[in-house]
Amino acid sequence: MPRINLLPWRQQERAQRQREFGLAVVGAVLAAGAVTLLISWTITAAVDRQNERNALLKREIAQLDTQIKEILDLETQKRRLVARMDIISKLQRSRPEIVHVVDQLVRTLPDGVHLTQVKQTDKRIELHGVAQSSTRVSTFMRNIEASAWLTNPELQVIETAKVGAGSEFVLFATQKSMEPDTEVDVVHRGPHVGVKK
Repeated sequence: MPRINLLPWRQQERAQRQREFGLAVVGAVLAAGAVTLLISWTITAAVDRQNERNALLKREIAQLDTQIKEILDLETQKRRLVARMDIISKLQRSRPEIVHVVDQLVRTLPDGVHLTQVKQTDKRIELHGVAQSSTRVSTFMRNIEASAWLTNPELQVIETAKVGAGSEFVLFATQKSMEPDTEVDVVHRGPHVGVKK
């Protein structure tokens, strides 16, 4: 007996296409899921690697900051030591100068003038004394100006005491600096400081 297919061939073809389409949709969804998972995994791995790099950079930056702080501390200590060494060096160079200054004070002091007090602040010397007359004080000032170790005499006060007791005076002078690297005297030349060559 012959077999008779009661379904039309178009309906079978449509059903076949629907099955194929369903399989294609399922395959596409699975492929899209796999691609999404792969992309997500790749992005997560890249973020993790970047986070590790960032953490490494932060650690290195912290170490560098610590080293920079230590270097700055060393620079500060170095500046302090250099300043101390400069002061010590200046003191060593100026040690013999005070002997010359006292010697010059004795040499420039004319007859009839007596010093009662001598005070030195840096290069500035304050002289208190008694003179028989104001002429003797003028001679003292001229002698200071001509001195090799003293300069810039400035009479601050001169007072005549009792008759025959003489005149009391206060006089300022400046010690000349014998250092070869100093060009300008700091005390009386204004704000200019000697420039080292």
